[in-house]
Amino acid sequence: MSLPHAILTALLEKPSSGLELTRRFDRSIGYFWSATHQQIYRELGKLEAEGYIRALPAEQPARGQKKSYEVLPAGRAELARWSAASQDPKPLRDVLLLRLRAAAVVGTAGIESDLRRHLDLHRLQLAEYEEIERRDFPAAKDSPQDRLRHLVLRAGIDLETFWIQWLTHALEEFADLPGDQRR
Repeated sequence: MSLPHAILTALLEKPSSGLELTRRFDRSIGYFWSATHQQIYRELGKLEAEGYIRALPAEQPARGQKKSYEVLPAGRAELARWSAASQDPKPLRDVLLLRLRAAAVVGTAGIESDLRRHLDLHRLQLAEYEEIERRDFPAAKDSPQDRLRHLVLRAGIDLETFWIQWLTHALEEFADLPGDQRR
């Protein structure tokens, strides 16, 4: 149920077309909630059918013109209801951790190189988040809305920092394994 709420949030920030939403998901929202172009368009249709959003009237009628959407009062109310509701944390499901557990049973072939690859990917993601932080959140940008958006970005920074620390530790542990355990 969260994708429709992510779309409502994005549309309340700025009325947009489906293509613009896709680009915004790729640049910002996608860092913590990803969606494909098709998923976004499918949800836009559902949200419009439910009376949560509407297509804005075109400035000039044109064939094939992209539709921009805005949130209606019912959509704002639904988003407010959803954001105020409590939700339990989701359990961690990570394929790398499961593969590491399996490696304890069947051997570690390929795992060490994949741990290094993951470490590199998390370092790149952290660098990207830190660049966004430098660019978009200078000290003077201190409105309540900016502080909450920055808090979301900080979650990404902190998660990437965790993974970098954990992967570094895992690789140190790997280096200390006896040779016969590193099959």
